[in-house]
Amino acid sequence: MQIYPIETGNFKLDGGAMFGVVPKVIWQKTNPADNNNLIDMSLRCMLIEDGNRLILIDNGTGDKQSEKFFGYYFPFGEEDLDSSLKKLGFHRDEITDVFLTHLHFDHCGGSIRWNKDRTGYEPAFKNARYWSNKNHWDWAVKPNPREKASFLKENINPIEESGQLNFVPLAEKELLKSGPLGFDILFADGHTEKQMIPHIDYQGKKLVFMADLLPTVGHIPLPYVMSYDVRPLITMNEKAKFLNKAADEGYYLFLEHDAENEICTLKHTEKGVRLDQTFRFKDIFN
Repeated sequence: MQIYPIETGNFKLDGGAMFGVVPKVIWQKTNPADNNNLIDMSLRCMLIEDGNRLILIDNGTGDKQSEKFFGYYFPFGEEDLDSSLKKLGFHRDEITDVFLTHLHFDHCGGSIRWNKDRTGYEPAFKNARYWSNKNHWDWAVKPNPREKASFLKENINPIEESGQLNFVPLAEKELLKSGPLGFDILFADGHTEKQMIPHIDYQGKKLVFMADLLPTVGHIPLPYVMSYDVRPLITMNEKAKFLNKAADEGYYLFLEHDAENEICTLKHTEKGVRLDQTFRFKDIFN
């Protein structure tokens, strides 16, 4: 098995929305804001090469939305999914599986693209199986008013229409052991219904793709919960359980949205679980 970080670009989000009830004077120490109160966010995905499988975890925003839409999020940077794949010697047509942690636009927007004459949509990974779970899928296709702006039908419906949609079975408890793609999956309900957090055994370490359970290192303290989360108190409980285990067992946390840090580890302190170290992926894994 070989794992690669895949940079698909960057965007900006309101810092207050990203930190909820935490005052700006506190959160800006780790996530400095610009004059519009926006903070930098990464769209960092993961590619797993495992035998004859090439698995992509999440795929960024894509590029099919309107200029007006992207005007709200100020995308920046020169990297995109195709250029990142090309640097590694891969092409999107070689992807065999697209694992979607959840269906918010910044995690699944790259799943679907315009067709050649821009009259409709088609899967961006024509040879891949797309993986979600039934509970989250049903939640996303009939969105609540709070999340409707993040669950875009043009990102979601064409996946099912293509016949390439597959569902991961739900765990009897919180953790699905050895899921269909070979890694464990933690289901979390605070941010959205049945978000999936991959746990991968890699080079003797436990590597966890954090998605929106932990967007950045600035979100490690328990009360630092996004306003986007539909069940913030559940998020706090899920974070407490996960972060304690991660600190106990030395997990390496792969950060999808942290613009500065790719990997972090945690430690126990008198104030609770806190940041231990940050790393570049290439400094930890061969």
